[in-house]
Amino acid sequence: MSDSVAYEIINQWLVEELPYEVIWFNKKGQIVYANALFFKRLGYSRSQMGKLSIFDLNPTVTQKEWEKHWRGVRKMKVVNFKDTHKRKDGKLYEVEVFAQFFSNNGKNLISALVNDISDSSFYKNLLGHVERMTQVGGWKLNLQDGSLIVTTEALQLFGTTEKENLLPGTIIHQFKEPERLKTLLKETMRRAKPYDEILETRENPSRFIRCQGQAILKGEKIFKVIGAYEDVTEQKERENALKLYKEILDNAEDLVYVYNREGKLLHFSNSVAKHLGFSPKELERFFIFDLDSSITKEWWGEHMDDIAKNKVLRFEWLVTRKDGTKFQADITANHICYQGEDLNCAIVRDITERKKKEEQLFQAFGEIKSLQQQLEQENEYLQTEIKRNINFDDIICTSESYAKVLKEVEKVAPTDTSVLITGESGTGKELLANGIHQNSKRNERPLIKVNVATLPNELIESELFGHKKGAFTGATSDKVGKFRLADGGTMFLDEIGEMPLELQPKLLRVLQEGEFDPLGSTKTEKADVRVIAATNRDLEEMVKNGKFREDLYYRLNVFPIYNIPLRDRKEDIPLLAQYFLEKYATKAGKAFRKISKKTLEALMRYSFPGNIRELENLIERAVILGEGTTLFPGNWLPNGKPKIQEDPALKTFEEVQRDHIIKVLQHTKGRVSGPQGAAVILDMKDKTLFAKMKRLGIKKETVYTS
Repeated sequence: MSDSVAYEIINQWLVEELPYEVIWFNKKGQIVYANALFFKRLGYSRSQMGKLSIFDLNPTVTQKEWEKHWRGVRKMKVVNFKDTHKRKDGKLYEVEVFAQFFSNNGKNLISALVNDISDSSFYKNLLGHVERMTQVGGWKLNLQDGSLIVTTEALQLFGTTEKENLLPGTIIHQFKEPERLKTLLKETMRRAKPYDEILETRENPSRFIRCQGQAILKGEKIFKVIGAYEDVTEQKERENALKLYKEILDNAEDLVYVYNREGKLLHFSNSVAKHLGFSPKELERFFIFDLDSSITKEWWGEHMDDIAKNKVLRFEWLVTRKDGTKFQADITANHICYQGEDLNCAIVRDITERKKKEEQLFQAFGEIKSLQQQLEQENEYLQTEIKRNINFDDIICTSESYAKVLKEVEKVAPTDTSVLITGESGTGKELLANGIHQNSKRNERPLIKVNVATLPNELIESELFGHKKGAFTGATSDKVGKFRLADGGTMFLDEIGEMPLELQPKLLRVLQEGEFDPLGSTKTEKADVRVIAATNRDLEEMVKNGKFREDLYYRLNVFPIYNIPLRDRKEDIPLLAQYFLEKYATKAGKAFRKISKKTLEALMRYSFPGNIRELENLIERAVILGEGTTLFPGNWLPNGKPKIQEDPALKTFEEVQRDHIIKVLQHTKGRVSGPQGAAVILDMKDKTLFAKMKRLGIKKETVYTS
């Protein structure tokens, strides 16, 4: 076998073993050729090829789109893109396509090399060895009596059942060159000259038949001729297309190498020389060790063993160019056994750009994860708010005095102005804040509520601005702050007067610049938040005493709203009482429907130092204690008289609480927790007592100076 023939056979074999679907399309989109992998992967048989087109492979493609694609490939010569293909059974898979325009024997074609990338692998469905079954038909002609013996395969090959049709004088007419076969037969029968030729049949479409003949001699006399016919149409077509295949390989963007066990580079695509900077002559004499000095003979031997064992290996590697520069590559090494020799067909893809994109995606995923955490915490917060079941869905009011307050809410709600709500405890400041938010342009985003008085000083900053993992002891994970959750919405800061002085500048920064720094973070974050603050304390007095920043006070007090106490809006007591009665009667399963006149008169006489909250608590207690459909007076009613609120000698409920707590703390010598602490005496949790002390302004020095 000549070197050129051997080279062509090797190239033909490589084309069939290449881990791509190889498909040729004509101008109409019909498939005129496809390799074995195409049929194996899509589930079609070769006999169906003539009926297949691009529209079977990709049903989403229209005729106009195909015509546009044809023009584009013809102009660009080579086009690379990703698409979705459909198998015969209807299953879809992702592909990467390299399409190239060719003109072959006067016919314009598009050749497509298709990679299956459906499972994040470029070469998951690589070709293995494909078994070929070649049907060879034999015959024997006895020259003594003219008898002919023909095998069944030979008859089937020519589509006949009569052996006479295979006699020399008849069989020659099956071919386009009958005289050629006639001459070959004569030379064999007269001079014992063997022949082995490939001839084309007259059929349409035609086939290529390998015709072989050899004389059998007895002494010097020829008495028999034996021969064989083999359909080699597919092989011949491959041979005719071999140059075209090689051109496709050489123009592929991927680098294709073929090595033997010794590491000798047997074959390479043009892209190898182009990408690495070596000349083809240099590469022809190279071993793998010339291309990569880090590879040893021991490593290469083990590598070839692994490939022979696993058939396909996929890994990443740093490939070195001639100038010493390197690039990151994805390598798929495929085992090929050719003429008993192990070969390594390596497909090398430069993934430098892919790695950059992966890094960008990784960063993007990090941001998405951060946003996901924010949404999860926002959802958790909102679920908590729902569970609280606060009665702020409607504002119950008939009094003219409170109508003026609501008018102020109506005016300021559509703006982004900061609002400071003042008033006694229990007047419903949070209700007004909710009303402002619900009637604002921000009502599609959340209203985030923080009661400053209930938070320990050391946790307020983390709660408002968030923190990074490890920012302080106990910070085991990142936390999104309430200002981040409120981005685009509204933040309600209740009991703003309890804000520690050292944190007030950070709050002022958010109000003025809309930015903050989470604890432990070096990155400044932005937040578009409207702030509504509330307090029952005299902030102006606190400013004078140096306990509240003046600039923060004026920044919060842009639009002040004073929420009047219940005693100044007594006309609303009957409505509120009826509302609470229906609510708690339903909750307790009681039959209460109305409130007696005497009960209402008693409620109207009372001053309600605890405001609406106290009224709600009274009605809830009355429902628990009473029976029937009408709420009558009982021992649940307070003993208050109208003159109580007018007697300046009497203290408010909070003042009484403060004095009592100080008295108990003096008794325990300032101890709050523990068996002998004030919390035990007052029958409350120590955390609750700490929060109440903070709200009432009780400190250690207060205890010892009172």
